[in-house]
Amino acid sequence: MEFKEVVGRRRTIRYFQSWRPVEREKIQTMLEAARRASCAVNATFMRAIVVFRDQLSRETLEAMKTPVSALNIELAPVHIYIYCDPTAFRGAQDRLKKLVDVGALNATHGWSHKFVDEFVWPNILKPAAENVMTATRPGGAPPIAGVAADAGIATCQAMLAAVDEGLGVCLSAFMPGPIKAALKAPDHWVPLWVLLVGYPAEGWEAGGQRPRPPMEEIYFEGEYGKPFKEDPKVTEHLKAAGMIQRPAPLPWRREEIKALARMFGLPE
Repeated sequence: MEFKEVVGRRRTIRYFQSWRPVEREKIQTMLEAARRASCAVNATFMRAIVVFRDQLSRETLEAMKTPVSALNIELAPVHIYIYCDPTAFRGAQDRLKKLVDVGALNATHGWSHKFVDEFVWPNILKPAAENVMTATRPGGAPPIAGVAADAGIATCQAMLAAVDEGLGVCLSAFMPGPIKAALKAPDHWVPLWVLLVGYPAEGWEAGGQRPRPPMEEIYFEGEYGKPFKEDPKVTEHLKAAGMIQRPAPLPWRREEIKALARMFGLPE
């Protein structure tokens, strides 16, 4: 698929073909997409533990469920538990120097090993590495906010890679305690999300593209209060390219849900 169509086809899938395993190579493709994501100071903050549902004991699977995701956890053949690792800051000094060495950070922009050692490390990276949860940075947000954002970018790339592979995904919260006990996640990892993966049991459209706020309500140009104006010609182009698709609910969605409920023995 072309990129715009991949973006347009992404849905939160809540009905998976529970009986159909996901090929390991497709999970590796998702993880590679995440690994290639942009990340601050060349530190890959995202960490993930891949769990194949059928390898879990019934007791462990039940402990992983939450009130809002119990059915999704039950149906999805693969769970990817996503964390961020704030301690990745600690090796950032050497990783930035590697970017200088390979020509990604250049003298044209003021970069050198000396600049990393004498300015970036003592003024930016060292304070963040020492107290990532509370240290301040320009704008007032602690570095952990950026760490979590970086993990979010990587997660998004994994999700889009899954769609390109013909899979469905559902991003959900999880209860850190039971998961930590089951998966032995390190104490310093910060829990974020679980990405549930499988082949959709519902149609890939999942009832249509979800409603979103108008562009003018959430994006601005020049300053807050001046909306970024949507160009109708661009909108039509994006519809043709598959990024903007038929909105929910599609006419048959209610009947589709009833059929899924009957198939899985769920209340209608």
